[in-house]
Amino acid sequence: MTGEAPLREFVVITIFPDMFPGPLAFGVVGRALERGLLRLTARNLRDWAEPPHRVVDDTPFGGGAGMVLKPEPLFRAVEAVRAEAPGKETRVILLDPAGRRFDQRVARELAAVERLVFLCGRYEGVDERVREHAVDDEISIGDYVLSGGEIPAMVVIDAVARLVPGVVGEPASLVRESFEEPLLDHPHYTRPAEFRGWRVPDVLLSGHHAKIEAWRRGAALERTRRRRPDLIRARGGDAPRDPREGSDDE
Repeated sequence: MTGEAPLREFVVITIFPDMFPGPLAFGVVGRALERGLLRLTARNLRDWAEPPHRVVDDTPFGGGAGMVLKPEPLFRAVEAVRAEAPGKETRVILLDPAGRRFDQRVARELAAVERLVFLCGRYEGVDERVREHAVDDEISIGDYVLSGGEIPAMVVIDAVARLVPGVVGEPASLVRESFEEPLLDHPHYTRPAEFRGWRVPDVLLSGHHAKIEAWRRGAALERTRRRRPDLIRARGGDAPRDPREGSDDE
């Protein structure tokens, strides 16, 4: 730990706080937590539920299957966590399938916020009044159903944390990753140059930096055209120009 105030803070409100930090304790995010560049705390929603049973859910009005997280503990939790850092910019995020789709653009947006608080839904979801009056944002990591918001919270935290200055050792690598441009990342190779008869493209062994850059750009473009043409369409419909096309650079 550096002893300095963390650059970014993540607070997770969940009925399963022992799930954290989980995978976030490893790799670049884990090292950033150890160094004090980031702070991550998991808070038990039941701490804000009525004793003695600390019930956080109830049956839905109107009938139907499943249970719904009650508004009282969620409102108390959000209000208490907000009050802990009155001088900090805090954004409360509900992880929910109805939220806006999480992508790299949203990750960059959230990386600029000092303090992110994540509400992890369970069962059939949360009382609608929580969505309407207690949170600032709703985020979904995809069109599928998970058991709760804890894994989505980990996904968002990992993606956001990597964009915080100092977390990734080589910041220049961030600008070349998939989704930072309307392209997937280019293929990567390492030693040996030949493995089971499969060779690394000769251009990568040439030492010619301009040709290598052109190859990488073209390979990224081709990969995106084949695998994720929606990325190109979403950014205006036209793919970026392949720098290998029509170039006479030698």
